[in-house]
Amino acid sequence: MFYALSWFVIFSFLALWSLGAWAVHAAAWAVSNAGGLTGVALNAEGIHLPEWLAPWVPPEIAQSLPSLLSSLAPVVEGLIQAMPALAGGLTVATWVIWGLGSALLLVLGTGLHLVIAMWRRRGGGSGPQPARPAAA
Repeated sequence: MFYALSWFVIFSFLALWSLGAWAVHAAAWAVSNAGGLTGVALNAEGIHLPEWLAPWVPPEIAQSLPSLLSSLAPVVEGLIQAMPALAGGLTVATWVIWGLGSALLLVLGTGLHLVIAMWRRRGGGSGPQPARPAAA
């Protein structure tokens, strides 16, 4: 029972680890296609706070928001142009880290399996205990 429970937990962690790696890979794939977005003019002057948020934000910040966003536009444009080149390396790094993490989880599962086996051998398990011969 403990063996099955421990391996169930290990494989659940492995599934979550794989899902996370897949999500990072999907994000890298989406970013690699971001090069098609270059050339689009970023217009920060037309950005305003939503009506429901305006009472909560000081007026100085609300007035400086468009100028702040327009000063960040060249930085964002440069990042968008550089992302397709970086996405390939990010994909390789993601899967290498996934492989190392998966191997570590399997080693952890094997170690847990051995710990349970040693615990059961010492009499900590709930299974039948071997009969000890009576001393004469």
